[in-house]
Amino acid sequence: MAVRKGKKSKLVFLVFWVLGLLLSWATAFIPRQVEDYYALGFSKLLSRHLSLITGIVPFSLAELIVWLLVIGLIIGLIREVLRKLKSFIKKRPKKEGGLFSNLYKLLVFLGIVYFCFILVWGLNYNRLSFAEIAGLNVQGVSAEELEELEELCEKLIMKANVLRTDLEENERGVLEIEGSFQTVRSLAPLAFSKATAIYPELEGDFGKPKPVFSSKLMSYTGISGFYFPFSGEANVNIDIPASMLPATTCHEMAHQRGFAREDEANYIAWVACNSSDNPAFRYSGTLSALIHAMNAFYENAPDNRARMLQDEYSEGVCRDLQDIAQYWKKYEGKVEEVTSDINDAYLKSNRQEEGVQSYGRMVDLLLAELKAEVGKRFI
Repeated sequence: MAVRKGKKSKLVFLVFWVLGLLLSWATAFIPRQVEDYYALGFSKLLSRHLSLITGIVPFSLAELIVWLLVIGLIIGLIREVLRKLKSFIKKRPKKEGGLFSNLYKLLVFLGIVYFCFILVWGLNYNRLSFAEIAGLNVQGVSAEELEELEELCEKLIMKANVLRTDLEENERGVLEIEGSFQTVRSLAPLAFSKATAIYPELEGDFGKPKPVFSSKLMSYTGISGFYFPFSGEANVNIDIPASMLPATTCHEMAHQRGFAREDEANYIAWVACNSSDNPAFRYSGTLSALIHAMNAFYENAPDNRARMLQDEYSEGVCRDLQDIAQYWKKYEGKVEEVTSDINDAYLKSNRQEEGVQSYGRMVDLLLAELKAEVGKRFI
């Protein structure tokens, strides 16, 4: 009877996987209710209070937790290897459980984490799309809209060129932000405060974004930032080029406000950055939008048309774009490939069918905004 009871208790823990999957699947059919009661209610309230509490600590609790998990995993593997080796040397009979028992415990632990993730923040993937919230008519990039896409690129290039003119540079001639991340983390909440005049859904008093002290190591994964729902922290890779720092910070803060989809977080970063009084913020948001728009144009237009547009970049914009490309090239490798595959699987598991390519869907929102002329942000 004791054995059966033990098996039943194990099955109870596995139920967390089923509950999490069912909850995620079922709420996908009721986006309006998820929006009203979860995204703008329970989840936002919880994230706000978590971020304010953890914001008291000057370092990233998320980063600390990740390192503790990595260290714990390494210690567990070493102990398992030593135990196996000791049993082999002394020729002891194998104990029940062993490796499979530890793997089962890991599966149970991950099941509980997954269920908590869905409950705390994950259902934000099932809220109304930002296009619906903002009243933007998103149609996507098609052959018929190629002229509009080209117009979008031209406007972003002109704006980036103008904004770049008076910005500070370092000795290599690339953008420099005085005070670096400390300046960015102070100005980003102010940018969001101004953006709420356009989109009230972005309002909220949250903890400031946190720097990741292991940023150089983080760059090997190809990740420039991440949101940790269990602490409400927006974490930023502070080693990335300064031209991308404000846009990346605002992107993670968009996640903090419950906007889970990557394409929407990119668009919200554009909105927030361009709501700022700081020209470096406006430039960073514009440069990020330009990268996405030009990538889409290269995919849909003849190369010569895309290259002609590229010739319109100012020297400063060219240097910044080259700096970004060179930075990430340094960290290319197997770790980045594996992380990208994991991230791709994660996005697809949350019904972002294009996986990593969904980052490019920001262009759809930009095109919709260009047509609607919302906020005149392209001027």
